[in-house]
Amino acid sequence: MLFKLSLKNMKKSIKDFAIYFLTLVLGVAIFYMFNSLDSQQAMLEVSQSTRQIIKLMLGMLGFVSVFVAIVLGLLIVYANNFLINRRKKEFGIYMTLGMGKRQISKVILLETLLVGIMSLAVGLVIGIFASQFMSILVAKLFEADMSKFHFVFSKEACIKTCIYFAVMYLAVMIFNTMTISRYKLINLLNATKKNEKVKMKNPFLAVFVFLFGSTILGYAYWKVTADVHSINTAEKMLPPIIMGIIGTILTFWSLSGFIITLIQKMKNIYFKGTNMFVLRQINNKINTTVVSMSVICIMLFMTISILSSSLALRNTMQRDLIEMTPVDLNLYKTANLPESYMSYGKEIRPTEQQIEDSRHPIKDTLINNNLDMNVLKDVVEIEVYATNDLTWETFFGNKFDEIKKEFPGLDYGTAEEIVKISDYNKMAKLYGINEYQLNEDEYIILCDFDSQKELRNRVLIQGDYPLTIAEKVYKSKYNECKDGYITMSTSHTNTGIILVPDNCPLTEEMKEMYLLSANYNATTDEGKEEIEKIFVDNADSSNLIKSLNDNGIVIDGLTKISIMEASVGLTTIAVFIAIYLGIVFLIASSAILSLKQLTDSSDNKQRYTILRKIGCDEKMINKALFRQIGIFFGAPLLLAIIHSVFGIKFALSLLSGLAKADELLPSIIVTVIIIGGIYGTYFLATYFESKNIIKE
Repeated sequence: MLFKLSLKNMKKSIKDFAIYFLTLVLGVAIFYMFNSLDSQQAMLEVSQSTRQIIKLMLGMLGFVSVFVAIVLGLLIVYANNFLINRRKKEFGIYMTLGMGKRQISKVILLETLLVGIMSLAVGLVIGIFASQFMSILVAKLFEADMSKFHFVFSKEACIKTCIYFAVMYLAVMIFNTMTISRYKLINLLNATKKNEKVKMKNPFLAVFVFLFGSTILGYAYWKVTADVHSINTAEKMLPPIIMGIIGTILTFWSLSGFIITLIQKMKNIYFKGTNMFVLRQINNKINTTVVSMSVICIMLFMTISILSSSLALRNTMQRDLIEMTPVDLNLYKTANLPESYMSYGKEIRPTEQQIEDSRHPIKDTLINNNLDMNVLKDVVEIEVYATNDLTWETFFGNKFDEIKKEFPGLDYGTAEEIVKISDYNKMAKLYGINEYQLNEDEYIILCDFDSQKELRNRVLIQGDYPLTIAEKVYKSKYNECKDGYITMSTSHTNTGIILVPDNCPLTEEMKEMYLLSANYNATTDEGKEEIEKIFVDNADSSNLIKSLNDNGIVIDGLTKISIMEASVGLTTIAVFIAIYLGIVFLIASSAILSLKQLTDSSDNKQRYTILRKIGCDEKMINKALFRQIGIFFGAPLLLAIIHSVFGIKFALSLLSGLAKADELLPSIIVTVIIIGGIYGTYFLATYFESKNIIKE
C-alpha cells in the first residue's frame, strides 16, 4: 500500500520533483564524467611521462571529488527540504486520516529511494555518453593520438558514483525522518497560510548602506587593479578579498530598499502595470535571502573567474609553447668556474675536471666525452657574458629609486646578460625569429616578459639612453625593448638580454656561460624520442646527459619534448579542476536560486489570486512572475560579472607572462556557453514550474 501511495505521489508531484530531479541527474553525470578519466586514458597514445602527469591529475581529482560530493550532498538535502515544506498540508491530511509519523516517514523514504534510483540511472546514462566527449577533450589537451578511440565504460567510476550518491541519499532519508518527527498536526494543516513577514528597511538607511557597500567594493576593485603592484604577498591579498565579501553582503542587504526608494521617485514607472507588486515581491525575497544571495554571487564569481582564467591560461601557454620551443635541444654550461663560490648560502668547490671543462665550449665537451654528434643537426653555440658592473640597478639609472619603491621585491643586483650581435643572429636564424643590426656605438635590449618590459621601457623612452659596457659607452638604438630570446621556455619569460656590437671589448673573465641549440637528427616522433633518451635521465628529467654527470661534468639544459609534456600536464590539470569545480558551483548556485523561488511561489499563491480578483489577466501575471524570477536570478549574476571583470584582471596580473588578455575572448565565450546552458536551464525550469504552482 505504501509503495503504491509513493508511486501515486510521485506521478502527482512530478512537477515539484523537476528541479530536484534535474539537480540529481546533473550531479551524477558530472561526477561520473570526471571520475571516469582513468578508463579513458587507457586508449590514448601518450608518452610515459604524460601518463605520469595524467596519474597525478587523477589523484588530485580524487581529492576534489570528495569536496564536490560534500557540496552536492548539502545541495541535495537543501533541495529535499523544499519538497518536504511544499507538502506539509498533504502530510497533515495523512495524519488526520490516521496515518502515523512512522508511516509517513516510510512513504517519504520510498519516494526518496525511487527518485534516487531514477536520477542515478538517468545521470549515469548521460554521464557515460558525455564521458566519450570527455575522452576527445583529454586527447586534445594532452595532444594524444586518438587512433585507438572506442566506447569506454568505467566500472570503477560507476561504482564510486553509486557509493557516493547512496551515502547522500541515506543522509537525506535520515534528515527526512528527523524532520517529520518534529512536525505537529496543527502546523502541517496551517502551513500554506504562513508567509514570511515582509520586512521593510528604512529607505534612508538602505540608500546609505548601498552607497557604503559600493564604496567598499570600489576600493577593493581599485586595490586589485590600479594598485595591484602593492599586493606582493599572500597576506596583502586578504584585505581586498574581505572587503569584496563585506561589500557584497552590504549591497544585497540594502539592494531592495535602495531600488524601491529609487523607483518610487519615478511615479510613471512605479505605478505602471504590476511594477509595484513585482518590486514588493523582490524586496521580500532579497530581504530574507541576504546571506544566500551573497554566497551565490561569490560562487558565480568564482565560476566565471576560474573558468575564464584557466582557459585563457591554457590557450596562452599552448600558443607560447609552439612559439617558444623552436628547436629540440638547449644545453648550457657555466663558463670559467672559480675554485669556490657561494650558492644558496653554501660554499661550492668544483673539481679540477669541472674547472678545466668550464673553459671549453659545450660542443668540445660532447666530443671529448665520446658523444655521437651525428644524432644532432643544426648545431649553433654562442657565448653569454655578464658583469657585476652592469646590473638591473645600473640599467635603471635615474629611474631606480622610483622603480624600487614601486617594486621592492625585485633583485636589483642581478647582472645583465650580454650577447654579441652576430652570435644572437645565428641563434635567431635557427629559431626563425627577428635578426637585428647594430652600429658600433649602439646596443639593443631584448625583453619579452611584459612586466619587466614595461619597467625597462620607462628608461629607454628617454631616448639614446647611454650604458657603459666593458668601459665603453653605448647608446640605445631603440627607445623601447625588442622581442627576442636565446633559450627555450614555456612562455615569454626573457627579462632582458643586451645585444652589443661584435667589437665590444668583452673579456674572457666576463664570460658567464656557453649555450648550445640543436635539433635531433630524426624525422619521426619515435626517432626523436630515442635520441631524447641520450640526453635526458629518466630518473630525473632536470639532469641532462647522465653519462657526463657520472663523470663529474655538469651540463644543464632543456628539451622540447620535456617542456611540452610538463607544460601540457600543468595547464591540463588546472583546466580540468577548474571546469569540475566551476560546473559544480554553477549547479549549486542555480539550484539554490530555483528552490528559493519555488518556495516563494508556493507561499505567495494567495497574492496572485488577489491579482486575478482585481482584474489582472494571466498574461500580466505571467509577465510579473517572469520579471521577478529574472531579477532574482539576474541580481547575483550581474554583481558576479562585475566582480569577475576586476578579478580576472587581477588574475592576469598575477599570471603575467603565462596568461594573456588577448586569449580571454575565446575563454569568455566558452564560459558564457557553460553558464548560459546550466543557469538558463534552471531559470526556465523555475519559471515554468512557478507558473504551474501559482495556477493551483
